[in-house]
Amino acid sequence: MNETPFWARKSLDEMTAEEWEQLCDGCGRCCLNKLEDWDTGEIIWTNVACHMLDGASCRCADYENRHASVPDCVTLDPDLVRSIAWLPPSCGYRLIAEGRPLYWWHHLVSGDPDTVHQAGVSVRGRTVSEEGMEPEDYEDHLAAWPGDDPGEGDQSEIGKSSEIGK
Repeated sequence: MNETPFWARKSLDEMTAEEWEQLCDGCGRCCLNKLEDWDTGEIIWTNVACHMLDGASCRCADYENRHASVPDCVTLDPDLVRSIAWLPPSCGYRLIAEGRPLYWWHHLVSGDPDTVHQAGVSVRGRTVSEEGMEPEDYEDHLAAWPGDDPGEGDQSEIGKSSEIGK
């Protein structure tokens, strides 16, 4: 039996549906509303979360039926992962697509789905809901941290400061 974990030996295209779903680290960053500068194409992050995002778990409140409530919710697939610029740099899908390893806090590595929160990588406690907010008001909620790569630098220090992401 091969002891190398599936994410280290398979490409995104080779993964089963179950393996694919396990790659999500539960950070919730992809569920934040983003703005795009029409002139430059630059992605500008906000802390405005989709109304379907559960702020405690950082997971979709109704993942299986999300398109009924959010018709433009993006369904990731291998080709899309390789072509979109707004996936967070720490996203498991993006890391595997780029041939990089998962970070220590990813539940597939740590064995604990809470380490993404303990490491300060998730959006837990750092968002406002889009519910009742006009899109033009998103500019009042710009945030740089969702686009930061928490794997840069000394990983042993990630999440150990209460200032991470603030």
